[in-house]
Amino acid sequence: MSYSFNEYADREMLSLALADRIAGELRGALARAERVTMAVPGGTSPGPVFDDLCEVELDWDRVDVMLTDERWVPEDHERSNTRLLRERLTVGKAAAARLLPMFLPCQEPEERLEELAEIIRPNLPLSVVLLGMGTDMHTASLFPGADNLAAALESSAPILMPMRAPGAGEPRVTLTAPVLGGALSKHLLIFGDEKRAALEAAKGKSAEEAPVNAILDEAEVHWAP
Repeated sequence: MSYSFNEYADREMLSLALADRIAGELRGALARAERVTMAVPGGTSPGPVFDDLCEVELDWDRVDVMLTDERWVPEDHERSNTRLLRERLTVGKAAAARLLPMFLPCQEPEERLEELAEIIRPNLPLSVVLLGMGTDMHTASLFPGADNLAAALESSAPILMPMRAPGAGEPRVTLTAPVLGGALSKHLLIFGDEKRAALEAAKGKSAEEAPVNAILDEAEVHWAP
């Protein structure tokens, strides 16, 4: 496993540079295909990148945007990652992008998982994926100790997997390791010394111990203090 490590002086510089890099990759992909798909995380870290990216000049009407994972809550819920995308990414110039769903109204994700997968399937492989990582070395909703982690790491895993993990709160739905790892371009965004130390600690561990390792090969890591 090998990845490149990009260090920035501060978070603002990282956000600007990463947004520019992703925009360039999307332009390149659009030169080769009629439509392209970008998958991004929720959480607080990518917000500034979204703020910069949504104002970039791009053929956004040919871009499909989706989440790498989602909490199984309604899209207007305060913990919904979809809500974050609607507020900070698919706005401005990027309002023309098509947002693919990662939630359909029902009680448990298993009830409508196949419907979601069939919406996503025609838009694969991912052109660009942006990921985050927790200090426990999880990425997307691939958590150490999660109920379906082993199945989600398999090369034959389906597109989506429901996931429940201690401390994760609500049930989740996540893109699986082969879908994330099969993206044409992969970026991991982390901030602070604790997450840099976690990334170092992941070296040599199995993907079940450190799920981030399942997607790091040939990825670019972007870090700022």
